Amino acid sequence: MSADIGLIGLAVMGENLILNIANHGFTAACFNRTTTVVDKFIEGRAKDKKIIGCHTPEELAKNLKKPRKIIIMVRAGSPVDDTIAKLVPVLEKGDIIIDGGNSNYEDTNRRIADLESKGLMFFGCGISGGEEGALTGPSIMPGGSEEAWQHVKPIFQAIAAKVEDGSPCCDYVGQAGSGHFVKMVHNGIEYGDMQLIAEAYGIMKNLIGLSNAEIADTLEEWNKGDLDSYLIEISRDIFRKKDEETGKDMVDVIVDAAGQKGTGKWTVINGLDLGAPVTLIGEAVFARTLSSQKEDRVHASKILSGPKPHFEGDKKAFLEDLRQAVFASKIVSYAQGFVLMREAAKNFKWRLNYGAIALMWRGGCIIRSKFLGKIKEAFDKNHDLPNLILDDFFKDKINAAQASWRRIVAAAAVNGLYAPAFGTALNYYDGLRTERLQANLIQAQRDYFGAHTYQRVDKPANQVFHTNWTGRGGTTASHSYNV
Repeated sequence: MSADIGLIGLAVMGENLILNIANHGFTAACFNRTTTVVDKFIEGRAKDKKIIGCHTPEELAKNLKKPRKIIIMVRAGSPVDDTIAKLVPVLEKGDIIIDGGNSNYEDTNRRIADLESKGLMFFGCGISGGEEGALTGPSIMPGGSEEAWQHVKPIFQAIAAKVEDGSPCCDYVGQAGSGHFVKMVHNGIEYGDMQLIAEAYGIMKNLIGLSNAEIADTLEEWNKGDLDSYLIEISRDIFRKKDEETGKDMVDVIVDAAGQKGTGKWTVINGLDLGAPVTLIGEAVFARTLSSQKEDRVHASKILSGPKPHFEGDKKAFLEDLRQAVFASKIVSYAQGFVLMREAAKNFKWRLNYGAIALMWRGGCIIRSKFLGKIKEAFDKNHDLPNLILDDFFKDKINAAQASWRRIVAAAAVNGLYAPAFGTALNYYDGLRTERLQANLIQAQRDYFGAHTYQRVDKPANQVFHTNWTGRGGTTASHSYNV
């Protein structure tokens, strides 16, 4: 029995992914560095399934149909390189290696170039959906060789999540490391969504005094409208979960220090490198960083003063304002993510299909939501849409939410509540809609102290100028002017 595809790495994601492959009628072969893990898996969850256990890379290669297709599901970084190094000697020209982990797209670019020089094909493939998604249908974002895609497409589209019309949440993203880049942006947006829900929780709890049960009920209502999404759904469930040990609400026994694995940080760094202001994702990353400084915050809370939250008014109306603020801020977050992908496509000469990316995110992944269907529609109407907020649907939604959004940001500020994502989303929106920002003063300052030059409103855009501001400077100017 020859296998259609191989998989290396039987941790949570790898184990569930290969079971998904077998459940869809394909024969799969697996290998794990610790071979006892293979044996336990074959004798346990894989028993009586079309899965072949292997104890060496050589054995794995011998059990695969040609061209061989092998998915690597190991921790990003050197473990991926180490695994590739073990595979290369046992593979032949035309074989395909697929990295299904959360690798940095630059590593994927490097690996593609290296393996293509050896006659092998490499695919960087973002996979989202966690343990459950891997087993029942994840969102899959493949990027790399188009030739390789034709060989893996039937398997990947079979095991991927499906939307209402049966379309798979998996399609070819683009060249080189674009698959992992898109997965990185997905994770960055995920950071933003989680932070917005957390800020809404803080406002509901600390300003209007809702109980955890009332917060759960509120989220259940939100999940019936524009905010219908996986993260709202699981947040509702979290607020209803009791700790078996103490009987308290589970959310109240968890320390308020959030971890992170790096993809949100990568998104922000790439936003800076490519000139895309992913401000909401940036605030979400920094919010996790600040949360991790627990001892400092405990100390500061005893010596720093601020207003005591106080609410007077209609709770129901306020909760509707809060829902609108979450939705408007969410639009901004996704708009920023797609702007970042657009800048990456320009910079790396990738051909990205933004509507298809939105479709890939509609099912299986952590940010799956009803909302993504509207994003697909927006880019299907206009592939070159410069910013999602300019689409009629999203423009109208933000206009309708704007007064509520402003009231929530103001209420958070007046009552001393931490809500950086709401605030930065609104500031981005106000900046985007402002024809003339204050950057003219910044350019004047830069030219004053560093002769960095400036453009003039009454001259062609390709001309730059320098002023001798003090009368003591010369006419020599710097050549570092950039927009």
